[in-house]
Amino acid sequence: MSVHNMTTIKIITDSSCDLPKLIVDELGITIVPLSVHFGEECMPPHMELCDFYARMKTESVLPKTSSPSPLHFLTDYQKKAEVNQDILVICLSSALSSTYNHALMAKEMLIEEGYQGRIEVIDSKTASLGLGVLAFKAAKMAENDVPFEQIVEAIRCSVASSGTLFFLDTLENVIKGGRLDRVRGAVASVLNIKLVMKASEEGSIEVMDKIRGTQQALKRMIAKVGEAVHDYDKDVIAVAHSNCEERAREVLNQLLQKHPFRNVLFANMGTVIGTYAGEGGVLIAY
Repeated sequence: MSVHNMTTIKIITDSSCDLPKLIVDELGITIVPLSVHFGEECMPPHMELCDFYARMKTESVLPKTSSPSPLHFLTDYQKKAEVNQDILVICLSSALSSTYNHALMAKEMLIEEGYQGRIEVIDSKTASLGLGVLAFKAAKMAENDVPFEQIVEAIRCSVASSGTLFFLDTLENVIKGGRLDRVRGAVASVLNIKLVMKASEEGSIEVMDKIRGTQQALKRMIAKVGEAVHDYDKDVIAVAHSNCEERAREVLNQLLQKHPFRNVLFANMGTVIGTYAGEGGVLIAY
Protein backbone atom coordinates (compact mmCIF):
# COMPACT_ATOMS: atom_id res chain seq x y z
CA MET A 1 0.00 0.00 0.00
CA SER A 2 1.42 3.40 -0.94
CA VAL A 3 2.07 5.95 1.76
CA HIS A 4 -0.60 8.52 0.82
CA ASN A 5 -3.41 6.01 1.29
CA MET A 6 -2.37 5.64 4.92
CA THR A 7 -3.41 9.20 5.69
CA THR A 8 -5.93 9.41 8.52
CA ILE A 9 -7.91 12.11 6.72
CA LYS A 10 -10.01 11.15 3.71
CA ILE A 11 -11.14 13.72 1.15
CA ILE A 12 -14.38 12.95 -0.67
CA THR A 13 -15.83 15.04 -3.51
CA ASP A 14 -18.26 14.49 -6.38
CA SER A 15 -17.71 13.91 -10.08
CA SER A 16 -18.62 17.47 -11.06
CA CYS A 17 -15.15 18.50 -9.76
CA ASP A 18 -13.53 17.72 -13.16
CA LEU A 19 -10.18 16.84 -11.57
CA PRO A 20 -7.88 14.88 -13.89
CA LYS A 21 -7.85 11.17 -13.00
CA LEU A 22 -4.09 11.24 -12.51
CA ILE A 23 -4.41 13.77 -9.67
CA VAL A 24 -7.39 11.99 -8.09
CA ASP A 25 -5.42 8.72 -8.00
CA GLU A 26 -2.20 10.32 -6.85
CA LEU A 27 -3.86 12.12 -3.93
CA GLY A 28 -6.25 9.28 -3.08
CA ILE A 29 -9.36 11.46 -3.41
CA THR A 30 -12.70 9.59 -3.38
CA ILE A 31 -15.10 10.66 -6.13
CA VAL A 32 -18.84 10.08 -5.70
CA PRO A 33 -20.44 10.13 -9.17
CA LEU A 34 -23.41 12.15 -10.33
CA SER A 35 -25.19 10.41 -13.17
CA VAL A 36 -25.94 11.88 -16.58
CA HIS A 37 -28.83 10.50 -18.69
CA PHE A 38 -30.00 11.03 -22.24
CA GLY A 39 -33.64 10.04 -21.84
CA GLU A 40 -33.63 6.68 -20.06
CA GLU A 41 -30.05 5.92 -21.01
CA CYS A 42 -27.36 6.51 -18.38
CA MET A 43 -23.96 7.59 -19.69
CA PRO A 44 -20.97 5.50 -18.54
CA PRO A 45 -18.94 7.43 -15.91
CA HIS A 46 -15.72 7.35 -17.94
CA MET A 47 -17.32 8.11 -21.28
CA GLU A 48 -15.05 9.65 -23.93
CA LEU A 49 -15.83 13.34 -23.69
CA CYS A 50 -15.68 14.01 -27.44
CA ASP A 51 -18.40 11.36 -27.85
CA PHE A 52 -20.48 13.04 -25.17
CA TYR A 53 -20.27 16.51 -26.77
CA ALA A 54 -21.03 15.04 -30.22
CA ARG A 55 -24.08 13.25 -28.82
CA MET A 56 -25.30 16.40 -27.04
CA LYS A 57 -25.29 18.32 -30.34
CA THR A 58 -27.58 15.79 -31.99
CA GLU A 59 -30.14 15.52 -29.17
CA SER A 60 -33.01 18.01 -29.02
CA VAL A 61 -33.24 17.78 -25.23
CA LEU A 62 -30.36 18.31 -22.80
CA PRO A 63 -29.16 15.34 -20.80
CA LYS A 64 -30.40 15.22 -17.20
CA THR A 65 -27.96 15.12 -14.34
CA SER A 66 -28.87 13.55 -11.02
CA SER A 67 -27.04 13.71 -7.74
CA PRO A 68 -25.77 10.68 -5.82
CA SER A 69 -28.26 9.38 -3.23
CA PRO A 70 -27.65 9.78 0.52
CA LEU A 71 -27.12 6.00 0.66
CA HIS A 72 -24.37 6.22 -1.94
CA PHE A 73 -22.55 8.75 0.26
CA LEU A 74 -23.23 6.70 3.39
CA THR A 75 -21.60 3.60 1.85
CA ASP A 76 -18.46 5.62 1.09
CA TYR A 77 -18.42 7.10 4.59
CA GLN A 78 -18.77 3.65 6.18
CA LYS A 79 -15.70 2.39 4.31
CA LYS A 80 -13.60 5.25 5.72
CA ALA A 81 -15.15 4.94 9.18
CA GLU A 82 -14.15 1.27 9.36
CA VAL A 83 -10.48 2.24 9.16
CA ASN A 84 -10.88 5.19 11.55
CA GLN A 85 -10.33 7.94 9.01
CA ASP A 86 -11.61 11.47 9.55
CA ILE A 87 -13.78 12.48 6.60
CA LEU A 88 -13.94 15.80 4.77
CA VAL A 89 -16.59 16.02 2.04
CA ILE A 90 -16.58 18.94 -0.42
CA CYS A 91 -19.58 19.17 -2.75
CA LEU A 92 -20.89 20.90 -5.82
CA SER A 93 -22.75 24.14 -5.00
CA SER A 94 -26.03 23.52 -3.21
CA ALA A 95 -27.58 26.21 -5.42
CA LEU A 96 -26.98 23.98 -8.47
CA SER A 97 -27.58 20.48 -7.14
CA SER A 98 -28.93 18.45 -4.22
CA THR A 99 -25.56 16.65 -3.91
CA TYR A 100 -24.53 18.70 -0.84
CA ASN A 101 -27.85 18.04 0.94
CA HIS A 102 -27.56 14.31 0.25
CA ALA A 103 -24.00 14.30 1.62
CA LEU A 104 -25.30 16.04 4.77
CA MET A 105 -28.15 13.53 5.18
CA ALA A 106 -25.62 10.71 4.94
CA LYS A 107 -23.52 12.38 7.64
CA GLU A 108 -26.55 12.39 9.98
CA MET A 109 -27.13 8.69 9.22
CA LEU A 110 -23.49 7.87 9.94
CA ILE A 111 -23.62 9.68 13.28
CA GLU A 112 -26.87 7.88 14.17
CA GLU A 113 -25.06 4.60 13.54
CA GLY A 114 -22.69 5.60 16.34
CA TYR A 115 -19.74 6.91 14.33
CA GLN A 116 -17.28 8.53 16.74
CA GLY A 117 -14.85 10.09 14.29
CA ARG A 118 -14.87 13.51 12.69
CA ILE A 119 -16.81 14.27 9.55
CA GLU A 120 -17.38 17.65 7.92
CA VAL A 121 -19.43 18.38 4.80
CA ILE A 122 -18.69 21.65 2.97
CA ASP A 123 -20.72 23.39 0.26
CA SER A 124 -18.12 24.59 -2.27
CA LYS A 125 -20.57 27.19 -3.72
CA THR A 126 -18.97 26.51 -7.09
CA ALA A 127 -18.57 23.81 -9.72
CA SER A 128 -16.13 22.07 -12.07
CA LEU A 129 -12.50 22.91 -11.30
CA GLY A 130 -13.72 25.57 -8.85
CA LEU A 131 -14.68 22.59 -6.71
CA GLY A 132 -11.68 20.62 -7.99
CA VAL A 133 -9.24 23.23 -6.66
CA LEU A 134 -10.76 22.96 -3.16
CA ALA A 135 -10.55 19.17 -3.14
CA PHE A 136 -6.99 19.34 -4.49
CA LYS A 137 -5.94 21.80 -1.76
CA ALA A 138 -7.55 19.72 0.98
CA ALA A 139 -5.91 16.51 -0.27
CA LYS A 140 -2.49 18.20 -0.49
CA MET A 141 -2.85 19.41 3.10
CA ALA A 142 -3.91 15.94 4.27
CA GLU A 143 -0.88 14.49 2.49
CA ASN A 144 1.30 16.93 4.44
CA ASP A 145 -0.26 15.83 7.76
CA VAL A 146 -2.04 19.12 8.45
CA PRO A 147 -4.51 18.56 11.33
CA PHE A 148 -8.16 18.00 10.39
CA GLU A 149 -9.55 21.22 11.97
CA GLN A 150 -6.96 23.28 10.15
CA ILE A 151 -7.85 21.76 6.79
CA VAL A 152 -11.57 22.35 7.38
CA GLU A 153 -10.90 25.96 8.38
CA ALA A 154 -8.64 26.56 5.35
CA ILE A 155 -11.22 25.13 2.93
CA ARG A 156 -14.04 27.20 4.46
CA CYS A 157 -11.88 30.31 3.98
CA SER A 158 -11.08 29.25 0.41
CA VAL A 159 -14.79 28.87 -0.39
CA ALA A 160 -15.26 32.50 0.64
CA SER A 161 -12.20 33.87 -1.17
CA SER A 162 -12.08 31.90 -4.39
CA GLY A 163 -13.52 32.91 -7.73
CA THR A 164 -14.95 30.90 -10.61
CA LEU A 165 -15.54 32.46 -14.04
CA PHE A 166 -17.13 30.83 -17.09
CA PHE A 167 -17.08 31.79 -20.73
CA LEU A 168 -19.92 30.30 -22.79
CA ASP A 169 -19.32 29.96 -26.51
CA THR A 170 -22.80 28.69 -27.31
CA LEU A 171 -26.04 29.79 -25.67
CA GLU A 172 -27.76 26.63 -26.94
CA ASN A 173 -27.47 24.78 -23.64
CA VAL A 174 -28.59 27.60 -21.35
CA ILE A 175 -31.58 28.09 -23.67
CA LYS A 176 -32.42 24.35 -23.82
CA GLY A 177 -31.96 24.14 -20.07
CA GLY A 178 -34.44 26.98 -19.55
CA ARG A 179 -31.81 29.28 -18.03
CA LEU A 180 -32.11 31.83 -20.82
CA ASP A 181 -35.15 33.01 -22.70
CA ARG A 182 -35.10 31.67 -26.30
CA VAL A 183 -35.83 35.04 -27.92
CA ARG A 184 -33.11 36.85 -26.00
CA GLY A 185 -30.82 33.94 -26.75
CA ALA A 186 -31.48 34.18 -30.47
CA VAL A 187 -30.75 37.92 -30.50
CA ALA A 188 -27.53 37.38 -28.54
CA SER A 189 -26.40 34.64 -30.95
CA VAL A 190 -26.97 36.83 -34.02
CA LEU A 191 -24.98 39.67 -32.46
CA ASN A 192 -22.19 37.24 -31.52
CA ILE A 193 -22.76 38.09 -27.87
CA LYS A 194 -20.80 35.88 -25.49
CA LEU A 195 -21.73 35.47 -21.87
CA VAL A 196 -19.14 35.74 -19.12
CA MET A 197 -20.66 34.16 -16.02
CA LYS A 198 -19.45 33.79 -12.45
CA ALA A 199 -20.31 31.79 -9.38
CA SER A 200 -22.06 34.18 -6.99
CA GLU A 201 -21.43 34.28 -3.24
CA GLU A 202 -24.44 32.00 -2.69
CA GLY A 203 -23.09 29.61 -5.31
CA SER A 204 -25.51 30.22 -8.16
CA ILE A 205 -24.27 31.05 -11.64
CA GLU A 206 -24.91 34.62 -12.70
CA VAL A 207 -24.10 36.70 -15.76
CA MET A 208 -21.17 39.03 -15.10
CA ASP A 209 -20.82 40.51 -18.59
CA LYS A 210 -22.25 40.26 -22.09
CA ILE A 211 -19.49 40.87 -24.60
CA ARG A 212 -19.30 40.82 -28.39
CA GLY A 213 -16.80 38.31 -29.71
CA THR A 214 -14.89 35.44 -28.18
CA GLN A 215 -11.48 37.12 -27.81
CA GLN A 216 -12.93 40.16 -26.01
CA ALA A 217 -14.89 37.94 -23.65
CA LEU A 218 -11.84 35.82 -22.82
CA LYS A 219 -9.78 39.00 -22.25
CA ARG A 220 -12.41 40.26 -19.83
CA MET A 221 -12.20 37.02 -17.89
CA ILE A 222 -8.40 37.20 -17.65
CA ALA A 223 -8.64 40.84 -16.50
CA LYS A 224 -11.10 39.79 -13.78
CA VAL A 225 -8.54 37.32 -12.38
CA GLY A 226 -6.16 40.30 -12.11
CA GLU A 227 -8.55 42.10 -9.76
CA ALA A 228 -7.89 39.58 -6.98
CA VAL A 229 -4.78 39.33 -4.81
CA HIS A 230 -2.79 36.13 -5.36
CA ASP A 231 0.03 34.28 -3.65
CA TYR A 232 1.64 32.72 -6.72
CA ASP A 233 3.63 30.18 -4.73
CA LYS A 234 0.71 28.81 -2.74
CA ASP A 235 -2.47 29.50 -4.71
CA VAL A 236 -3.79 27.31 -7.50
CA ILE A 237 -5.03 28.50 -10.89
CA ALA A 238 -7.28 26.15 -12.80
CA VAL A 239 -8.64 26.15 -16.33
CA ALA A 240 -11.32 23.74 -17.55
CA HIS A 241 -12.78 23.61 -21.04
CA SER A 242 -15.68 21.89 -22.72
CA ASN A 243 -13.92 20.14 -25.58
CA CYS A 244 -11.90 23.14 -26.84
CA GLU A 245 -8.40 22.40 -25.61
CA GLU A 246 -6.54 24.83 -27.89
CA ARG A 247 -8.67 27.78 -26.85
CA ALA A 248 -8.24 26.90 -23.18
CA ARG A 249 -4.43 26.43 -23.48
CA GLU A 250 -4.24 29.88 -25.03
CA VAL A 251 -6.22 31.34 -22.10
CA LEU A 252 -3.97 29.54 -19.63
CA ASN A 253 -0.80 30.82 -21.35
CA GLN A 254 -2.10 34.39 -21.27
CA LEU A 255 -3.01 34.00 -17.61
CA LEU A 256 0.40 32.62 -16.66
CA GLN A 257 2.23 35.43 -18.48
CA LYS A 258 0.51 37.91 -16.14
CA HIS A 259 0.12 35.66 -13.11
CA PRO A 260 2.96 33.17 -12.60
CA PHE A 261 1.07 30.64 -10.46
CA ARG A 262 3.21 27.62 -9.57
CA ASN A 263 0.23 25.27 -9.12
CA VAL A 264 -1.80 24.80 -12.28
CA LEU A 265 -4.73 22.45 -12.97
CA PHE A 266 -6.03 21.91 -16.50
CA ALA A 267 -8.87 19.64 -17.54
CA ASN A 268 -11.61 18.85 -20.02
CA MET A 269 -14.96 19.54 -18.38
CA GLY A 270 -16.80 16.34 -17.53
CA THR A 271 -20.34 15.47 -18.51
CA VAL A 272 -22.02 17.08 -15.47
CA ILE A 273 -20.84 20.65 -16.01
CA GLY A 274 -20.49 20.12 -19.77
CA THR A 275 -24.26 19.69 -19.88
CA TYR A 276 -24.70 23.25 -18.60
CA ALA A 277 -21.87 24.86 -20.54
CA GLY A 278 -22.17 23.29 -23.97
CA GLU A 279 -19.17 22.91 -26.26
CA GLY A 280 -16.49 25.59 -26.50
CA GLY A 281 -16.83 26.84 -22.93
CA VAL A 282 -13.88 27.86 -20.75
CA LEU A 283 -13.83 28.08 -16.97
CA ILE A 284 -11.20 29.74 -14.80
CA ALA A 285 -11.02 29.04 -11.07
CA TYR A 286 -8.62 30.70 -8.65
